[in-house]
Amino acid sequence: MGLTIGVDIGGTKIAAGVVDEEGSILATCKVPTPDTPEGVIDAIADAVRTVSEGFEVEAVGIGAAGYVDDKRATVLFAPNINWRHEALKDKVEQRVGLPVVVENDANAAAWGEYRFGAGKGHDDVICITLGTGLGGGIIIGNKLRRGRFGVAAEFGHIRVVPDGLLCGCGSQGCWEQYASGRALVRYARQRAQATPENAEILLGMGDGTPEGIEGKHISDAARQGDPVAIDSFRELARWAGAGLADLASLFDPSAFIVGGGVSDEGDLVLDPIRKSFRRWLVGGQWRPHAQVLAAQLGGKAGLVGAADLARQG
Repeated sequence: MGLTIGVDIGGTKIAAGVVDEEGSILATCKVPTPDTPEGVIDAIADAVRTVSEGFEVEAVGIGAAGYVDDKRATVLFAPNINWRHEALKDKVEQRVGLPVVVENDANAAAWGEYRFGAGKGHDDVICITLGTGLGGGIIIGNKLRRGRFGVAAEFGHIRVVPDGLLCGCGSQGCWEQYASGRALVRYARQRAQATPENAEILLGMGDGTPEGIEGKHISDAARQGDPVAIDSFRELARWAGAGLADLASLFDPSAFIVGGGVSDEGDLVLDPIRKSFRRWLVGGQWRPHAQVLAAQLGGKAGLVGAADLARQG
């Protein structure tokens, strides 16, 4: 199969792109994300039709945040769009006249990194995305592992602290409450409240109050040596690395790929994640260690991965 289209559904915009067999994006189109579930489907179709002009496109892959069934056709549950058992594949196919594959967005991003990014050369890869929450994907034996019902790799909702912090999923103590962009902001605000004398740079970047601290402030302040900002990154990394050690016990991959907005900070966060991973890896002094790699495709991973999964059929 030649050219395919990948679609990435975001909270504010829907991006579609024509992608070739090498993972190169030949054309892109972005449209605002509508407020209604049916409006989102129409917007996806509009974006596909627009971006496909002038190209011989053979299939469409859609990355959707939520649970996607084992047939890669129905979105069982997407809280941000309010989809419940939404027959997305059939509805988009009717509108665009092309075969459609639907995939969880984190799975699509993981596949993109495995095929065209940091995972090239590896057969067994675990991806995690440290964004607002924590997502992931599993590639074992060169295959995307989705589980019997299609909803595997929801790593962010592994409970790491019994009766811990309340999560948006309704459970308590989920990993993403301790290792995510949201967690990073919470750490920084709490520390700035407790020791404002150690957060002078950080507090100066917002409105002067702990509540005014945002993620971008923490990154900028850490680069300038702010103790609270640096310590907040270390706390996030401690939890992220410990979680990777647990995943190594489950899957034994040759590489972990860390993506998402938090990973954009590079070694500021990746080095302490690697240190924590080595610290908590069971039997680590006697066993081989998986590499902990930074994702390479950035925000393009989901679109490229979805397009390639459509090509796989």
